[in-house]
Amino acid sequence: MSDGQYLAHGIGGAKDLPISPELAIAGAVAALTVSFTVLALAWRKPRYDAATSGRPAPAFLERVVDATAFRVVLRVLGMAVFLYGAYAAVLGQDLLTNPVFGMFYVWWWVGLVPLSLLLGPVWKAVSPVRTINLLFARVSGGDPDQGVFTYPERLGVWPAAIGLYAFVWIELVYPFSTELGPVRLWVATYVAVMLLGGALFGNTFYERADPFEVYSSLVAKLSPWGRRDGRLLVRSPLANLDSVTVRPGLVAVVAVLFGSTAFDSFKESTPWVKFIQSSDVSVQLLNNLAMLSFVVGVGLIFAVGTMATGVGPGTDRRTLPNQFAHSVVPIIVGYIVAHYLTYLVQVGQQTLIQASDPLSKGQDLLGTGDWGVNYWLSYHPTLLANTKVLAVVIGHVVGVVAAHDRAIRLLPKRHQLTGQLPLLLAMVAFTVGGLYLLFAA
Repeated sequence: MSDGQYLAHGIGGAKDLPISPELAIAGAVAALTVSFTVLALAWRKPRYDAATSGRPAPAFLERVVDATAFRVVLRVLGMAVFLYGAYAAVLGQDLLTNPVFGMFYVWWWVGLVPLSLLLGPVWKAVSPVRTINLLFARVSGGDPDQGVFTYPERLGVWPAAIGLYAFVWIELVYPFSTELGPVRLWVATYVAVMLLGGALFGNTFYERADPFEVYSSLVAKLSPWGRRDGRLLVRSPLANLDSVTVRPGLVAVVAVLFGSTAFDSFKESTPWVKFIQSSDVSVQLLNNLAMLSFVVGVGLIFAVGTMATGVGPGTDRRTLPNQFAHSVVPIIVGYIVAHYLTYLVQVGQQTLIQASDPLSKGQDLLGTGDWGVNYWLSYHPTLLANTKVLAVVIGHVVGVVAAHDRAIRLLPKRHQLTGQLPLLLAMVAFTVGGLYLLFAA
């Protein structure tokens, strides 16, 4: 495996999509249009209610999940992986064979998505900063849930949006993203800010300001696992998605996640590569402006699509983007699957192999040093192509369903269908643009 593959997110791009892009885009737009039409005819009343949806999980499963021993095991596991990564980061060599890069960019960032889809809010359960904050509280006799101050409601999840942007910036724009020093500094800063925030505002800070916990918890809303009044629930992913708490900054979070993924495809496209090669302007400046434009553009398109509707008396149209932001989560997941699937599977395996030799001295601490990467996915390009396109289409269809259910609850009756047309157009634009970039990368 070449060193450059660490930079080639979504390995293969158009090369492993042996199907017609025009056909894929046309099919995706048709699927969205048909879905909206069917919903308009058959879905006249809201079906999801976070206060009543779901059924209690099996008693034995709830006992296991809520058991102190189980939670301790998860925290120990999370801390062990963190300390192992810190060991490689501090004492390891500044080489791309250092597993820190794969742990940082692949396991942590991309791996959170499938884990959260299957198991729920994983980062909340294994977060090392939560564990350290808990240990500090126990030693000092304090309560980790309570800080010195009350977290300001007006901040919402804006700090998480900023943290997410800081991550995608170092991943996609910063020219020295595969040098050990910047990665160490980024993680050290993240840990310091999280521990300070936890001390000041308690665990509420992690729920709303930890970029990885907010990211994981949003994706987990598409899992079958939920909570209400402390009880573990089993419910449909769409019902679970409806339970996303609406807070200031939610649109910013989804815009960063969606926009950065789109930019990652765009920066590998032939037109952009030719442009930056022919331009006298700094490549870093151009990439910075492009990524910011993608993130802001996604947010603006979505905001306009949601606000361009009639509202009832007493409803502030400016609140609608955050009210509908949950519908972008399945779209984000669809694009992450489409864009990073090969990257996660293949580079994720390579990271496990490299993790056995954290100091690059020929060690085999985990017994995985002589393993080989399985490139089965790359050897089946048609399956891979269909999987990627289906992920995008399914993500958008689920997003349309979620938006429709929310619209018929929030909008006055005369605007429940026509009021959704601007948002449908926005989602069609996302679909066309996303698939085009997926094929162009």
